[in-house]
Amino acid sequence: MTLKLGVDVGGTFTDVLLLAEDTGELTIAKVLSTPEDQSAGVISGVRQACAARGISPEELSLILHGSTVVTNMILEEKGAAGGLITTAGHEQILHLARAWTPGPLYAWMGMVKPDPLVPLWRTYGVGERMGADGEVVEPLDEDAVRTAVQALIEDGVESLTVAFLNSYVNPAHERRAREIALEVEPKLPVSISSDLMSEYREYERALTAVLNSYVQPQVLKYVDHLESELRDQGFHGRFNIVRSDGGTMSAKATKERPVDIAFSGPSGGVVGAAYLARQADVPNVLTLDMGGTSTDVSLCLDGSVTIKREAQLGYYQFQARGADIHSVGAGGGSIAYLNLAGALRVGPVSAGADPGPACYGQGGEEPTVTDANVVLGRIPARSRLGGSLELDVDAAHRAVEKVGRGLGIDNVAAAQAIIDIANENMHAALRVVSVERGYDPRVFGLVAFGGAGPVHANALVKLIGAKPLIIPSAPGVLSAYGFVAADVQNEFAQTYLRTTDAASAADLKGAVDGLISEAREWLSAEEVEPEAQKFELYADCRYFRQDIQIPCALAPEALNDGYAEQLRADFEGEHRRRYGFDLESPIEIATLRVVGRGVSPDLPRAPGHADTLSLEDALDRHEPVVFDGESHDTPIYERDHLRPGHAIRGPAIVVQDDSTVVIEPGYTGDVDEYANIIITASEA
Repeated sequence: MTLKLGVDVGGTFTDVLLLAEDTGELTIAKVLSTPEDQSAGVISGVRQACAARGISPEELSLILHGSTVVTNMILEEKGAAGGLITTAGHEQILHLARAWTPGPLYAWMGMVKPDPLVPLWRTYGVGERMGADGEVVEPLDEDAVRTAVQALIEDGVESLTVAFLNSYVNPAHERRAREIALEVEPKLPVSISSDLMSEYREYERALTAVLNSYVQPQVLKYVDHLESELRDQGFHGRFNIVRSDGGTMSAKATKERPVDIAFSGPSGGVVGAAYLARQADVPNVLTLDMGGTSTDVSLCLDGSVTIKREAQLGYYQFQARGADIHSVGAGGGSIAYLNLAGALRVGPVSAGADPGPACYGQGGEEPTVTDANVVLGRIPARSRLGGSLELDVDAAHRAVEKVGRGLGIDNVAAAQAIIDIANENMHAALRVVSVERGYDPRVFGLVAFGGAGPVHANALVKLIGAKPLIIPSAPGVLSAYGFVAADVQNEFAQTYLRTTDAASAADLKGAVDGLISEAREWLSAEEVEPEAQKFELYADCRYFRQDIQIPCALAPEALNDGYAEQLRADFEGEHRRRYGFDLESPIEIATLRVVGRGVSPDLPRAPGHADTLSLEDALDRHEPVVFDGESHDTPIYERDHLRPGHAIRGPAIVVQDDSTVVIEPGYTGDVDEYANIIITASEA
């Protein structure tokens, strides 16, 4: 039996899902995260899942891990001391940056621009110059490179970046500089910009490479340590890390390109949601992943994850392929407080895993969204979060009472106010990825997951109009489920900068074939068999002399003399949808891209239950739950006892180890053949 394990480290919980690939059976474990050392929580979760399954870690064939290590390092500015070698005369590249300031108006007035990740005194310019056509204008001054590397090592740098002008066209000088650096210090982590971003835009290319160097030493230590700990547990299978775009890559590739896992965890949830949406025959969905610290939202079209190639962490905007995810500081652990004007605010500060919300009984005293849900009864008093954490209801009431006193209202009204504000924050985030991108959310479904997502999702579909609402069978660990469903993948790009009038089909096909060869070589190094390799082609197009680029898919069989007409039609159709107009102008192909995938087989369905439990058998008890300011005698159902065909009329609460599902009055939850709960408005 082949066993895969996905492990997702969140701000509060570390989620583990173990899949028996032959039968589809799932084993779930949740443990509190260990922010001081994420690997401790990972090992604890792996042990717990294996124990629940009755196996040892040595029986696992594959572990897929999503981590926030890179995100945390960049946001907390705890990366390595790095050095930068660039073309002489361009040493201020990180200072020049882009003319970007945060909005709205008052934000930039008080903005303090952070110092670059590499200061000028650790930046060296060396003689070299590559022309825009890839021809050598000035040879590389190898002695200057060697001198710069030696000086940087003496200064105590832990990593090195090499970013030369026009290296995206011809990377020869960057590669030779890396060879020299490794001759001087073989153990020095070296990132070159052309490997990470072989496209024009000098600043973004340099910054992406610098960020890679900034996090690389710590990622090397983390991955090496985690691999060692897993070996000590007896695991000898394959260990992959989840990428920001929802794909996976080996631990070895991760050590070389850690910047590609900056949004590792959230992407897995979107992959899992897209997979389940395809099964439910609702290919166009919004996704809502609400955890303990934040909520991540995205949009899936035709059952696929939408991709963006620009990322932002804190102040830094860089180039990295990732799922198009928008995050807000609204999670179950988000703290509610009154600002100086006496107005109620929720988040972005979170109680996290330690001490966590007051109801966890771990010493937390501040009121959080989870505490408000406990006060309202939407998380029932006898629930055990994660299957083992018993709720302290009295502590939740004491915490929420702080807000009530400040506003002059009772506990129930204060809890409802906290929930309403948290919901509006998430509603605004959903509008960012739908309405603000030109999509009508009313023609999309909503897949809600994360430990807290199914608690709030019904209220959100009322706000945004999405339908139906899909609650997965294991919503608290859907990101981990997405990990085991993900493909091995990477993207390979080449700046093209030719109009369709000037680019023949033969020339275009030659460039694409070169990228496919690169992708095939990478997939083979990742041990993907040739028959599992798949290649997707894209052209980033724009109107000539403009810079609004739109990626357009290219089919290999369409690379013939009629390709230009089809490309223009695809580009202008999407341009009109986004912006409402088109232009009489040539179409320019700015960049060609090939995504190489090692396609994973479809996940099997778990065997059906042999019993024929009725809905009454799933009913555990009734408890008072507050909806719209009124207390309702509400049935509490056990998710494990629900069966396909059951229909649950709201108000109702469905409890399970990894999450709680709230079905509001006026809605019905139908259990489908995959054990998802499909929630829709009840017929009048």
